[in-house]
Amino acid sequence: QVQLVESGGGLVQAGDSLRLSCAASGRTLSSYGMGWFRQAPGKEREFVAGISYNGLTTRYADSVKGRFTISRDNAKNTVYLQMNSLKPEDTAVYYCAADLGRRLIVTTTPGGYDYWGQGTQVTVSS
Repeated sequence: QVQLVESGGGLVQAGDSLRLSCAASGRTLSSYGMGWFRQAPGKEREFVAGISYNGLTTRYADSVKGRFTISRDNAKNTVYLQMNSLKPEDTAVYYCAADLGRRLIVTTTPGGYDYWGQGTQVTVSS
């Protein structure tokens, strides 16, 4: 079992930055691909960013490319999502997820992930 706990969400203004953290317990994250997803009210959960288990591959949704950066610190068993130049359309609950497969590619569909955190709210005001 893997427990994932997100933190770092909050209410910010457009143009501000936030850094989300996803801390894992139960198993080391170093063997897992990790992803960040988000879900806005009335919308489906969508892929935001992902990183392969070895950290060599990252992938981003077009809507966040150039503004968001995913990274991982395996020593701390934590994955981060640095979000810059936030926009009101970034408002959503953000979830981190773990993919148990040791893949060199990043999975972008929710069904490709095995464990999920409880989510953290990000609200961006205009």
